[in-house]
Amino acid sequence: MQDIRELYQEVILDHNQNPRNFGPLESSNSDAEGVNPLCGDHLKLHANLENDRIKDIHFEGSGCAIFKASSSIMTETTKGKTMLEAEALFQQFHVLVTTGEGEIEAMGKMAVMAGVYQYPARVKCASLAWHTLKNILNKSTATVTTE
Repeated sequence: MQDIRELYQEVILDHNQNPRNFGPLESSNSDAEGVNPLCGDHLKLHANLENDRIKDIHFEGSGCAIFKASSSIMTETTKGKTMLEAEALFQQFHVLVTTGEGEIEAMGKMAVMAGVYQYPARVKCASLAWHTLKNILNKSTATVTTE
């Protein structure tokens, strides 16, 4: 079990130091913003939605390692998915970070966040990008806040 935790920590550190899909998205046609005032995380999410599919997705922002790694993994996981598939991934991720449960083997990189539920303040860091994505999927312009 310790080996798994170390692997998860390595993946989180890698995504924090080398975030995927980080930066503006010139072809963005849907944008949303999210804030976690407790930790100071701030996110701008940019997506190019085409024919009910997330053709491309990027994020900008700053915050803690959990926030940045989760945002990076979220963009990798949802890029190319339909909006319905992305909603299902949101639900799986939400269960994972709030309860530690779910089909971890089937979650791919999202599984690195499995231990977050043990730290309630970090759940907000890990889920900010996902809740912001949900606003994009619902075409909401409200700023997401994890207060």
